[in-house]
Amino acid sequence: MGIGTQDSFDEAQQFRARHNITFEFLWDESFDTWKAFGVAGQPAAVLLSPDGKRLGKWSGMFPIDTVVELAGQ
Repeated sequence: MGIGTQDSFDEAQQFRARHNITFEFLWDESFDTWKAFGVAGQPAAVLLSPDGKRLGKWSGMFPIDTVVELAGQ
């Protein structure tokens, strides 16, 4: 799932279409999600388990191999 916060909702939708993003997408113009996850800028990623446990957090580019490994736990 992705969470959009910056720019406008329309620009976020255009970005999704331009990059063929098909996963679930939420919009949060309040930046409350950034605060909750300790995100300071983009790009950023937070990987959560199905029960909400934080498995990893990255600022900038994130290591795909590590994400796949953690997601398989």
